Amino acid sequence: MGSKPLAVAIMGPTASGKTASALAIAARIQSEIISVDSALVYRGMDIGTAKPSKQELAAVPHHLIDIIDPLDSYSVAQFRKDTLRLVDEISARGKLPLLVGGTMLYFKGLADGLDDLPGADPAVRAALDEEAARLGWPAMHARLAAIDPETAARLAPADSQRIQRALEIYTLSGKAMSELLALRDKTELPFDLLSFALEPSDRAVLHQRIARRFDIMLEESPHGNLITEVEALRRRGDLHPGLPSIRCVGYRQAWEYLDGTIDYSTMRETGIIATRQLAKRQLTWLRSMPERVVIDCLGADPAPIMLAQIAERLG
Repeated sequence: MGSKPLAVAIMGPTASGKTASALAIAARIQSEIISVDSALVYRGMDIGTAKPSKQELAAVPHHLIDIIDPLDSYSVAQFRKDTLRLVDEISARGKLPLLVGGTMLYFKGLADGLDDLPGADPAVRAALDEEAARLGWPAMHARLAAIDPETAARLAPADSQRIQRALEIYTLSGKAMSELLALRDKTELPFDLLSFALEPSDRAVLHQRIARRFDIMLEESPHGNLITEVEALRRRGDLHPGLPSIRCVGYRQAWEYLDGTIDYSTMRETGIIATRQLAKRQLTWLRSMPERVVIDCLGADPAPIMLAQIAERLG
């Protein structure tokens, strides 16, 4: 290993056993866990996010869990800034940083750096929306094609959200989004990252795990269940289904059930389907990450395999 400190990533789809593997490694090597999960950041959302238990949180120091209110949002840029700081601090304490989770956009943002694009501008967006209301989004798409043909070519004429964003970027910067993306430099991390991916050899078995885990979330327990958790969130009065927190898998379906728009059976079915779709997207992301050690999450305990490779890297 070079002069850079080592950090270990444990990636994988939902229900692949990432937390258990991280805790097993931490039991053998002094470690601290950095959560790479866009749902675990929210306070008061424990059951539907499969948040580590109080005992698990007490056994090993955890970071980036319960850090914001469900009314707020947490960006990839914030995650990257926080993680770079945390890896430095954990390494300075002589411990191994374990980056554990399934939010692949966070992993990608950390490894590749971020696009230097202008932020959202409400006034520009309002003007574009007003114009689109008069002309239609296909006409806005045609305008985009004239200034940024590369971006327009990969967007459907009715893809209002992305067309608006591309036109907003051009309005604010005077440059095409494709041009700004091409200028992005791949960022070199200040630490060595050993990445493990827990991937299923049999997708059907993972689907069974997902269904069982969702059912457990719906079961009564001393701490309540997913429905009682979402009821508590609704009682606050300031949350709504448009927020990133409430759009999390499981919470959206439970919210619709409590609204009375779907019945319990449909809520359960759509919740499981949405979780399977999430796992599929996570696996697609993983396949685009070539520098990863793939371990079958349905096979033997993956922790010893990881520990052996970590020991080799640590020398």
